[in-house]
Amino acid sequence: MTSKPLSLYLHIPFCASKCPYCDFFSGRYPDETKTAYVRALTEEIKTLRRSSAFLPADVLDRPLSSVYFGGGTPSVLGAAALSDLLNAVRSRFSLLPDAEITAEVNPSVADPDRFFAALADAGFNRVSIGMQSAVDEERKKLGRRAGKREVARSVDAAKRAGIGNISLDVMLGIPLQTEKSLVETLDFALSQNVPHLSCYLLKLEPGTPFFKMRDRLNLPDDDTAADFYLITCEYLKTRGMRHYEVSNFCFADKIGRHNMTYWTDGEYLGLGPGAHSFVGGVRFFQPPDLDAFLSGAPAAYEDTGGDEEERLMLRLRTDLGTPASAFPNKKALLAQMEQNGLLTLTDGLVRLTDRGYLVSNQVIGALLS
Repeated sequence: MTSKPLSLYLHIPFCASKCPYCDFFSGRYPDETKTAYVRALTEEIKTLRRSSAFLPADVLDRPLSSVYFGGGTPSVLGAAALSDLLNAVRSRFSLLPDAEITAEVNPSVADPDRFFAALADAGFNRVSIGMQSAVDEERKKLGRRAGKREVARSVDAAKRAGIGNISLDVMLGIPLQTEKSLVETLDFALSQNVPHLSCYLLKLEPGTPFFKMRDRLNLPDDDTAADFYLITCEYLKTRGMRHYEVSNFCFADKIGRHNMTYWTDGEYLGLGPGAHSFVGGVRFFQPPDLDAFLSGAPAAYEDTGGDEEERLMLRLRTDLGTPASAFPNKKALLAQMEQNGLLTLTDGLVRLTDRGYLVSNQVIGALLS
C-alpha cells in the first residue's frame, strides 16, 4: 500500500453559453441531461468502472491532495449538485487534512451569498472565478455576460463565506485590448485582494467561432500580444506576486496546488468526458462524448509517461528550477540562451525568464533534443 497522494479532476461539461474562443469539451444542455450526468459521474466516483482497466489496485488507498471541479462551468450545476459530488468523493477516497478543493465559478452565479456559503459548508476551500477582463466591452467580445460588478460581488461573497483562496482568470491578447485596458484589468484584479491570478494568452483553436472569424477580430498582432504578456509579468511581480508557472501568479504560498500537480509530474485521475489521467506511469482519457459517458463507455489508452525527459520538460514551465547537470551536453547552448535573456543559471539551476516562457516550446525543445 502506498501513501503517495493523488489529485482528482472532475469535468463538468456544461455552460450557460459557449464562449467563442473555448475548445474545451462543453456546451449547453437541458436540465434532465445535467441530472443524468450528475448521477453517472457519482456512480463513476464510487465504482471507477470506466477507468478501472488502467488503475492500480491500490488507487483507493492513496489520499487526495486536491480535488478540482473544472469545465465547462461547474457552477451551472448549482451548489447542491456540486456538494453531492464532493460528498461522493469523500465517501470513496480519503482526503489529506489540508486538501485543496476547487470549483470553477462563473461570476454571474445567482444569489452568490447563498451559493458560496453552500460550497463552503460542503468543504470547498478554493474557487477560480472566470473574470477574463475587467473591461466590460472586452468581456462582451469574449461572449461573457457578467461585468466587473458581478466579479466583485462574487469575490466578496466567497470571502464572506470563508473562502479566501480565490483565483481570477485574465486573458491577454484579446479583441479591443490595449496596454491601458490591460493595466485597468490588472489593477482591478489586484484591488480585489485575491491571492492568485491565472493570466493566459488567447490562442485561436481550430473549430472555434473565433478561429473561423479570426480575420475580422481585430486582434493585437503577435508582437503586441507578447508585449502584453511581458507587461503582465513585470506588473504583477513588482506588486509582490510570485510568477510560479508560465501563466500563474500568486501571493505568499497560495500556488494552485492542483495545477502544480501537472507541472511537477504528479499523478492525477480525471473523471468525466474529456478528462485525462496519469496514474502508474500510464496516460489515459475519457473520450469527449457525453452520450458515450452516460452509456458507460470505458476510458481509452493515450500513452506512457513520467520519464526523465518529460519531468524536465514540465518542470521548466515553473520557477522551481531544473539542475543544469540534467543537460550535460548543452553548456554552450545554456550560456547562449542566458546571454539572450531566455533563462538564468543560478546555484546550478536553470530557470526560464519571462521572455523564455514566451518561446518555451522552442527553448525546451532545444535543450532536450
